[in-house]
Amino acid sequence: MNILSCKYCRKPFASLGGRICPDCLEQIDRDFITVRDYIYEHKQTNIDTVAEETEVPKAIILHLLKEGRLILDGPSGEGSLFCERCKKPINTGRLCKSCAEKAASLLEQSVSGRKPGEDEANLKSSAKLGHK
Repeated sequence: MNILSCKYCRKPFASLGGRICPDCLEQIDRDFITVRDYIYEHKQTNIDTVAEETEVPKAIILHLLKEGRLILDGPSGEGSLFCERCKKPINTGRLCKSCAEKAASLLEQSVSGRKPGEDEANLKSSAKLGHK
């Protein structure tokens, strides 16, 4: 167990791996419900408007969006949420759909032992010929 400073309130706490203290986690869960309900009622909204109307800090809303707990239907807002790989605007998570698919493909290749660029057809034809 490590003693860390909370990412949000900066108070020290005993961490089992997370960077947010239990008090802030409880507040984030309450804020999630508030923001989720607001977004449900106001479909085409952005982060700036949500923060202003709900009085939930923009940093918390971004945290919830990056975790994938919230999705915005409308544009996220000026300078709000972008793919961490290609920088395209996104409405939830950390990666756009295209980059997430590429990452999943690379992970699958890594786990299966395939080399990048090696396609399924080459693997199937090798298997038919008895090659490994």
